[in-house]
Amino acid sequence: MEIDLFMKLSISAVLGMVIGLERELKRKPVGLKTCLVISIVSCLLTIVSIESAYLFPIKDHITMDPLRLAAQIVSGIGFLGAGVILRRGNDSISGLTTAALIWGAAGIGIAVGAGFYQEALFSVALLIVSVELLPFLTAILGPKQLREKEINLQITVSDMKNITDIINSIKEQNIHIKTIRIKDLDTNYHLIKLKVTVDQKRTTTDIYYSVRTIPSVIRIDIESV
Repeated sequence: MEIDLFMKLSISAVLGMVIGLERELKRKPVGLKTCLVISIVSCLLTIVSIESAYLFPIKDHITMDPLRLAAQIVSGIGFLGAGVILRRGNDSISGLTTAALIWGAAGIGIAVGAGFYQEALFSVALLIVSVELLPFLTAILGPKQLREKEINLQITVSDMKNITDIINSIKEQNIHIKTIRIKDLDTNYHLIKLKVTVDQKRTTTDIYYSVRTIPSVIRIDIESV
C-alpha cells in the first residue's frame, strides 16, 4: 500500500510539474512551485478521503463518501484561481488561463489519487496542446476575428477640425476601429482614445509609425492588449 501511495504522489508531482513549467516559461504569477503543491496535495487529500471511507468502522448505518474531501478541493481551489485574475486599467482581463490551469492541476491530482492514471496523463497532454498548439493554429487557419489582436491608441490632436480626417486616415491603414472616445484637454488639445483591431502579424511599431505620420497628430500612446 505504501508503494502505491508513493507512486500516486510521484505521478501527481510529475504531471503538476508539466503544467507548472508551461506557466513558468511564460512568466506567469502562478508557476512551477504552486502547481506542484496543488497537484500533490490534491492527490494526497483524495487518497486520504478514499482510504478513510473504508478504514473506519461503520456505525449506526452511517457511511462516508469516499470522495468527500476531493469534492471540496474543486470548490476550494477557486480561491487561488480568483487571486490570479486581474483587471487592468484598460478594462482587459488577464489571468483566466492561469486560473483555469490551477483548477486543472487540482483535477489531475484528484484523478491520480483516485487511481485514474491513463486519464490523468491524457488530460495533461490535452491541456498542453490546448494552451500551446491551438492558439498557434487558430492564428494561421482560424477565422479573421481570431487572427486579429486588439490595441489601445491614445492620440493627441492639435486641431479638432482634423479629428474626422485623422480617424479616416487610420481606417485607411487597415486598422479597424471598435470604440472611439474624444476628450478635450486643458492645453486646447484634444485626446482621441481608440480601441482598434489589426492583423496578428502586424507589429506595434508599424502601427505607431503609420499613425504618427498622420498630419495634426502631436502625440501618440499605444498599448497592445
